[in-house]
Amino acid sequence: MGYRVVVAGATGNVGREMLNILAERQFPVDEIAALASRKSLGTEVSFGDKTLKTRDLDTFDFTGWDIALFAVGSSATKAYAPKAAAAGCVVIDNSSLYRYEPDVPLIVPEVNPDAIEGYSRRNIIANPNCSTAQMVVALKPLHDRARLRRVVVSTYPSVSGAGKEAIDELWNQTKGMYVPGQEVEPHRFTKQIAFNVIPHIDVFLDDGSTKEEWKMVAETKKIVDPAIRVTATCVRVPVFVGHSEAINIEFEDFLDEDEARDILRESPGIMVVDKREDGGYVTPVESVGEYATYISRIRQDSTIENGLNIWCVSDNLRKGAALNAVQIAELLGNRVLRKG
Repeated sequence: MGYRVVVAGATGNVGREMLNILAERQFPVDEIAALASRKSLGTEVSFGDKTLKTRDLDTFDFTGWDIALFAVGSSATKAYAPKAAAAGCVVIDNSSLYRYEPDVPLIVPEVNPDAIEGYSRRNIIANPNCSTAQMVVALKPLHDRARLRRVVVSTYPSVSGAGKEAIDELWNQTKGMYVPGQEVEPHRFTKQIAFNVIPHIDVFLDDGSTKEEWKMVAETKKIVDPAIRVTATCVRVPVFVGHSEAINIEFEDFLDEDEARDILRESPGIMVVDKREDGGYVTPVESVGEYATYISRIRQDSTIENGLNIWCVSDNLRKGAALNAVQIAELLGNRVLRKG
């Protein structure tokens, strides 16, 4: 016997990827419902070799359904997730709405699987920010060995992290650079994204950081260890899919780069590609469609005591969103619900 599963936001980038990954990983589904807003009602989406017609999120009855994967943004989640949870359907939410609630577990299965036990307090589980997810997969096994003291991360997120409109803006703006009369002014972004980088994601806070940067700090502390000091600079880059991060780590104890490389090679969800030669590293283009978080450029930082640098790349629509949500569903099934 399998699960009755709902995917809310099934016509968006992440929702479609959730359906793909559920099918790819052969999640034990007895019945599946693809939900969307009324403007997308009836749109067809793929689930393995099946085609599903989207149903109306506004009128859907969650009673009798086991798991709902939400990819609809914070405002819609605020309206519908409590209804699903109250009906006995466990919500796995990809928005930022519940991530910082103390009674809602924020989970990356390779990092803090035991947190799944807290789901029953509200019947809601939060999925982290896409950049945080891949970073903590890399940090946790190193933290277990040498204890992280401080993390300085510069992230280079792709435009797909900002949705379909952002992808379209990069595509159309790039074309418009070469076709007179077809120039595209910034709309989804604050400045030109084609052939440019923008050091601004989400709103600015009083201390000069952006909310995206604050998210990485708060989520790393909640998922890995509240004692870790984290500072982040998040820069949008003209890449369609795949987030990249340059991570500088300061440890409590010394960790040799060779030992760090061996630890990461043996850690779940990680693929190490680290050759000190031309092309001996992974770029975001190569991560697209893959499950792994890729680690390259592992090296000592001689400017601080017990320092290490790494380069981290992952498909943000997968590990940063849809894959992590499905892995949470698998964890929930294996540890708690025990069906299928």
